[in-house]
Amino acid sequence: MNPWSFVTKDVEAGELRVAYVDEGDPHAEPVVLLHGFPYDVHSYADVVPLLVDAGFRVVVPHLRGHGATRFLDDGAERSGQQAALGADLLALLDALGLDQPILAGYDWGGRAACVVAALWPERVAGLVSVNGYLIQDIAASATPLRPDLEAGFWYFWYFATERGRRGLELDRRGIADVIWRRNSPEWRFTDAELERAAAAFDNPDYVDIVIHSYRHRLGLSPGSPRYEQLERRLADQPAIVVPTITLDGTADGNFPATDGSQHARLFTGYREHRQVVHAGHHLPAEAPHAFAEAILDIAEPPGDGAGTP
Repeated sequence: MNPWSFVTKDVEAGELRVAYVDEGDPHAEPVVLLHGFPYDVHSYADVVPLLVDAGFRVVVPHLRGHGATRFLDDGAERSGQQAALGADLLALLDALGLDQPILAGYDWGGRAACVVAALWPERVAGLVSVNGYLIQDIAASATPLRPDLEAGFWYFWYFATERGRRGLELDRRGIADVIWRRNSPEWRFTDAELERAAAAFDNPDYVDIVIHSYRHRLGLSPGSPRYEQLERRLADQPAIVVPTITLDGTADGNFPATDGSQHARLFTGYREHRQVVHAGHHLPAEAPHAFAEAILDIAEPPGDGAGTP
């Protein structure tokens, strides 16, 4: 485990006071790294030094419901829907005055990055997204997948029940442990790494946001009226026009690696797809050099034409 410890700052942004890491030259080209569930900012413990050494300013926020990020209004809805994650990210860019950063992420964080890149492309210099186009097609949520893929999403169905809510309340770390092992079967993480991330799950809003996220994406819970217009725009599956590199880990336990062609029509600018050997779903932690390399490459994409999916 990288012993390097993140020091967080905080800023008011939209609905939240966001806790975030800010490393590197404050005047350098910015990169925003976004973590997934059930993980935290330490997903990027080995990526941040690589990017700082390459001359970037690197910002890593704790998503809503994680770490020291808190709602400004105690009465606000604890929504975990994709529009909320995207709106949070846009508000953070505004609050920090970040001018066209590169956005990079996986899982929930990759989804937030895809939302902002699709709806506000003028705010984004480039995108790195694990598992491709991550904007949810909620209208198609009732369409079944292959049984082996459905089995990997056991926690989706668990969280759809009150038993699952209670289970998450009682053992956030234990559920994360199971998900980590299934998501990344070749990754040999330590107890200390899991404990370090699990500290972020002690956030008082964690359970409500996680439960709403999974129920909303399955069409089982309504979204917040605050984000209704954004969700309508996302329902159209808007194309991403900013320069993009998508990544698949060949050892991802939930999302088998592809050639990227299934999402090709949704990237209408430069796009390149890469497979990362032996990496699982937690790709930035498992293959930090490959993840950082994608960011370095997207900072200078080769030309303006469409890439090879």
